[in-house]
Order: sequence, then C-alpha cells, then structure tokens
Amino acid sequence: MTTSTTDTGLAKVLMPVPDPHPDVFDREWPLRVGDIDRVGRLRLDAACRHIQDIGQDQLREMGHEETHPLWIVRRTMVDLIRPIEYPEMLRLRRWCSGTSNRWCEMRVRIDGRKGGLIESEAFWININRETQGPARIADDFLDGLQRTTDVKRLRWKAYLTAGSRHDANEIRAFPIRVSDIDLFDHVNNSVYWKVVEEFLAPQPELFESPLRVTVEHDAPVAFGDKLEICLHVYPPGSTDKFGPELADRTVRTLTYVVGEEVKAVASIFAL
Repeated sequence: MTTSTTDTGLAKVLMPVPDPHPDVFDREWPLRVGDIDRVGRLRLDAACRHIQDIGQDQLREMGHEETHPLWIVRRTMVDLIRPIEYPEMLRLRRWCSGTSNRWCEMRVRIDGRKGGLIESEAFWININRETQGPARIADDFLDGLQRTTDVKRLRWKAYLTAGSRHDANEIRAFPIRVSDIDLFDHVNNSVYWKVVEEFLAPQPELFESPLRVTVEHDAPVAFGDKLEICLHVYPPGSTDKFGPELADRTVRTLTYVVGEEVKAVASIFAL
C-alpha cells in the first residue's frame, strides 16, 4: 500500500503518483484555447477546472455519482512545476492521499507531452444534500479510496491566516459575475484562482521557476457580494510565520474579504 507524506503545512511534500497502480484514475484530453493565457500557458483557474472535472469523472467511474453527488473543496494546493503550453495533450491522474469518514485529500497530477507539469492536492468534504453539512462517506466508497493510501484519520488543519486591511500592500475590488456562481449558489472554487492569475499577471518572472499556490476557503462568496482582495508581501526573513521551511523566501498572501468577513486566503511562493 502507498502512503501519504507526513504533513508539514504549506511546505508539505506531495505524495508521488503510485504508478502503475490499478486505482489511479488516468485520463487524457486536449488543452483548449479557452484555458490559456496570452502566451499560451494553461491558466491556474483552468487547471483547477480540470481538477474538478476529473474528480467528477472518477466519481462516475467508481459508481458513486448518485450516492455522493455533492462535494465542496476546503483547500487546494497547486504546484506549477513547469508551465503547460498550447497546443498540448493533457494527461491527468487522480488518486486518494488521505481519508477520514467525511472527507478526503485527492491528488491530481497534470502532465503535458512536452514536459509541462502541474501537481495538486485538494481537501474535499462530502456534503449531505438535505442538511448541506458534512456527510459520512459510504464504506464501499471509502474502501476504494483507501487502496492508494493508509492515511485513515485525516484531520483538517488550516495552513493560512488572514491578512488585515490596515497593513495591506494593495487592496483591489474583484467583481462577481453571475457566471461565477455554481450549484451551491456561491462562487465556484475555480474563480478564486482567477484572482490569483490577476495578481500574478504583472509579475511574469514568477513563472520562471516552480511555484506553489494554496487557496483555503473559510466561507462562501455569493452573487452580489462586494469582494475585495488584500495583498500582503512578506520578504525573506519575515516569513517564519508560515513555517521554518519558508523563512528564506518571499511569501505573498491574498485575503478575500466581503466587508470585514474573511472568505478565503491564498499564498504564493517559489518552491
């Protein structure tokens, strides 16, 4: 049995793909023009849509789409190792790296044939349709997930804390559109990554080396909310608050706020 790496917060080492393995879900599809930026790079928000899509495909393949139809993501960690550029065929592999009886962590690796690579891990919570709260995962479903991991007591631990308005390097409004709203009547997970793309756009040099971006969700954003993003830039030597492994590099955070309520927090740093 393959295990997940011991968690060390934002600097955690993601579990390698257990390949070959019969329970690694493996699919290919082409990179589309609607998923790329002006230079042809697969955008992070589009990559996260692919991560959602292969999750739905695997759920259907395992026979649990009707019994476990609703999931929300609590955290997504994405490592942009090498940009994936158009034209390209994407290979996506998805497997479980940790479980509890109501949630799980799922790894997705996205490879391009020309060497582009994105690694990701997301913390997914199974949701009860009636109560809209966490629901127990069926035993047969759990058994299938645990074939790629022996982590069976997965617990939630936040890696990030919100930045405040008074010392932000920048505060920017981010209008919410009706097309951003999903089945839960709040902003879809992938939209939070559009915010990341907006803040990365003026700094293309950040894409020249491997980059880790993590988004943690605290509360949903609804249509009509006046969403603002607070940017904080922490230089090397001031970043031990993110763990000793990150004290030697710049860490940027984005705090998503509506009024005084924190909705999400993201971090960006070089690997």
